[in-house]
Amino acid sequence: MNQALLTRLFKSIEGDKKAPLVRIAYSIIEEEEKKGHSKLARKLGLILENNLSKYEYSTPFKLTKEADFKIPADRRYKLPLANHIEHENLRREMVLSSTVKSKILRIEKEYLAKERLAHHGLKPRKKILLYGASGCGKSMTAEKIAWDLGLPFYKVRFDSIISSYLGESASNLQKLFDSIRNYPCVLLLDEFDIIGKKRNVNSNDAGEIHRIVNILLGLLEEYDGEGLLVATTNLEDSLDDALFRRFDDFIELPRPSLEEIVALLKISFSALKLSRDININDYADKMVGLSYAIIVKIANDAAKRSVIDSNSEISINDLNKALVENSALNK
Repeated sequence: MNQALLTRLFKSIEGDKKAPLVRIAYSIIEEEEKKGHSKLARKLGLILENNLSKYEYSTPFKLTKEADFKIPADRRYKLPLANHIEHENLRREMVLSSTVKSKILRIEKEYLAKERLAHHGLKPRKKILLYGASGCGKSMTAEKIAWDLGLPFYKVRFDSIISSYLGESASNLQKLFDSIRNYPCVLLLDEFDIIGKKRNVNSNDAGEIHRIVNILLGLLEEYDGEGLLVATTNLEDSLDDALFRRFDDFIELPRPSLEEIVALLKISFSALKLSRDININDYADKMVGLSYAIIVKIANDAAKRSVIDSNSEISINDLNKALVENSALNK
């Protein structure tokens, strides 16, 4: 097709960015760019973006308002399929490695720039898998993302999703995904391996597991909603291999480094006075290999012991006892 015909064709294209014709137009631009026709590709891109921006302002996309939104319930017991956590109750004060911070910031920036990305045929990361040892902040990271972006936060209730009745688990998943399609929020699928574990043909429940995983594959593949899906797992090796390919990003949350432990202890002890005999760096060195959750628990237990004993400061004895009691809990 010559340049004049392409130009006339593109001037006639208008509508929603997700319309099939618009998707084809973007693919034509990409093909022209690959052929080395950069000037033509740029010209067609500008025409298309101008048409789409006119359509966007004349017929804005209608989102589901929070006041109108209601999480669906399972059919049998009428239990909600997800729980809402109020914005002010979201956990967001975290100590994270610079690598994890930059990856989280990238997700947030892409989400905020989703309209600009769409003008260039690009999509933000919307389906995120967080993995790592228990107690390293996966669920809290999901809450922090919701806090930073100002989005409502929902946590999937797998006790409501999973049913012993044939086909109901898949139906519940479908209802939940359908309900959030036009609703900007963060949906957390915590301990995702509960429903995403590898399909084992030798397992007694292989039939139902196959059904659940298969519906998940389809739902994740097709999801292009207005919000973010965040799944977490401690057992990434147990997830079905096909599920990994459905996520846009994978972020490992490792155990804290020595510097991060020091920062975490300083934050945890900020409300109480420490004995001068306590060297935080020395204690941080003893805690290397522990999870964030266990380190915070050690600090809180030492603080509570001091308050209960009516001491004016946290002593070495308080901290030593808390360290010994909790170190064995780390896995």
